[in-house]
Amino acid sequence: MKKTLLSACLAVLALAACDASQNRRLPGLHSSASPRLAVDPVSSEREQPPRAPLPAALTDGLPETAADVPVPTEDLVLAEPVDTLALPHEAHLYPVDHLARARALREEGDLSGALTEARRAVHDAGDDVDTSEQALDTVILLARLTDQKPLAVDAYRELAVLFPDGPEPLIQQARLLVELGDTEGALRAAESAVELDPEYPETYQVLGRAHLTAGQLDEAILRFQQTVHLDPYHGYALNNLGLAWLQAGKPEQAVEVLAQAAYLLPHVGYVHNNLGLAYERLGRLEEARMAFDTATRLSPNDPKARLNRDRLNREVHASVDVLKLLGDRQAPGCPE
Repeated sequence: MKKTLLSACLAVLALAACDASQNRRLPGLHSSASPRLAVDPVSSEREQPPRAPLPAALTDGLPETAADVPVPTEDLVLAEPVDTLALPHEAHLYPVDHLARARALREEGDLSGALTEARRAVHDAGDDVDTSEQALDTVILLARLTDQKPLAVDAYRELAVLFPDGPEPLIQQARLLVELGDTEGALRAAESAVELDPEYPETYQVLGRAHLTAGQLDEAILRFQQTVHLDPYHGYALNNLGLAWLQAGKPEQAVEVLAQAAYLLPHVGYVHNNLGLAYERLGRLEEARMAFDTATRLSPNDPKARLNRDRLNREVHASVDVLKLLGDRQAPGCPE
């Protein structure tokens, strides 16, 4: 009887020790909150990255600090790359319309908060094509308004995946990449757009811009010529073609296409400025001055047109003064 009672006591003590061992946890390992991703660059909220779970063999009898435990390297798991566009967030008890929140915040003038909500909408859209398109369009608009063009580039990339048969998302992505100076990325996106629709003028226009930015003048001229061939009234392609001819040192060809561009785009100041440069290089100074005057009138805040006009006026006046001086020296009574 005594042995039986003693055995029962020992069993109870053993069970109690087992329960105590299972209930011991390091600070921070008992939280039931869902893992959060890294800091959101657009929002003031700071979210912590998910912590890799400790190996199961180390969950019992942990010391006071996890740093004291040597974790085997084979148990380490590399973190997945963070999606810079979709923004995960804590689960809500009831569904939240993040797109409606984004619109409301934008009306209130909180563009940063609106962008955060739009990115959350991208995350929640999942496989819903219509909702994804609306969320991505909203991200693009707000990213442009807040001068966060890389986010807009990512959104256009997602739209290209969402609608793989159309070249427009790739064209817009390439345009932004040109503005950001990523000519290699722009060329890749533009070439993909050409493959999707080889008869669409805008694909060659943006491809030409990427080549022009990269200093590849022959390729740029070819692409702009293809654009004009498909759309002879494409004023911007004509302007870019003229600019490429100017940079290639061929002002005769530049004047011809820039004059057409100025006719098609009479209210675009920089087109007239480019035409003025072409006229000036051909020595047609009066026509150059008129073109610079037009450019300055249309774009009074454009320093290039104003500087070109003032420089040309100084050069013309200097030439007139020299001619006057030479004429005076040859007048009767003047020494040779």
